[in-house]
Amino acid sequence: MDDGKMRNLRLRSELFRAIRDCFYRAGYLEVETPVKIHAPAPEEYIESVRAEKDFLRTSPELAMKVLLADGMEKIFQIGPCFRANESGRRHREEFTMLEYYSRGTGYRELAEFTAGFVAEAAERVLGSTRIEYGGKQIDLSAYEFVTVDDAFRLHAGCTASEADALDQFDELMVTKIEPELGNGKLTFLCDYPANRASLARLRADDPSVAERWELYIAGIELANAFGELTDAKEQRERFQAALKFRAAAGMHTYPEPVEFFAALERGLPESSGSAMGLDRLTMVMCGATDIADVRA
Repeated sequence: MDDGKMRNLRLRSELFRAIRDCFYRAGYLEVETPVKIHAPAPEEYIESVRAEKDFLRTSPELAMKVLLADGMEKIFQIGPCFRANESGRRHREEFTMLEYYSRGTGYRELAEFTAGFVAEAAERVLGSTRIEYGGKQIDLSAYEFVTVDDAFRLHAGCTASEADALDQFDELMVTKIEPELGNGKLTFLCDYPANRASLARLRADDPSVAERWELYIAGIELANAFGELTDAKEQRERFQAALKFRAAAGMHTYPEPVEFFAALERGLPESSGSAMGLDRLTMVMCGATDIADVRA
């Protein structure tokens, strides 16, 4: 192993320790949920990895929400997740996820907590919150909120709904929007169109958008967060629509996540949660351009 790879792996270890310390001090409980599961959440563009008759988790989300419904208040975990057919400089079929949930916390409040632990971890492992990545100077202690619609108007010359109607939303997001985000400071891209809500609830004051944000640094998506949907009927309808999409696309079909829906029926408390790719965060902290450079 060369010296650069060894340095990156040491920094990765220090970064994980610093993040854990931030969560412990904030009153979070670290949990572990199964990696091999019976029923993943059906997502339109994420394919799972088969494991005999079951699946390897794409995220621990559903299991962690069961814990919230059972009375836990602030929980997090760091562990492996799997997504089929993903490879590249920023992708691997197996990757490390940080996932965290907090009862009674709004989705923007969770963003502020996220910005805080990213800055604190950087200060601890790098001795500064100021980094250079991809030729850009970034202050990890500063952050901004930008709505999806404002980002499309500014960088793509159209509204998000216009891009969606032309079936260009994803293309413009990748080519026009994402490269402009997180340059100079953290960017929380928030308030996604309602049809891209996934497991997020819609904003009560504007149901055309969802309580969802994604975190970007230097054009790299690092985290995805929701104000969690708690309505079992609406969630079942969204899952059924996603399963129809997956079937038409020739993707895996999934059984119903029985424990998750039982938790929704018992009553999932108002909460927010986020999933962060720690390999990518490590890349940013190390100045690495390939995820292979920060994984053993």
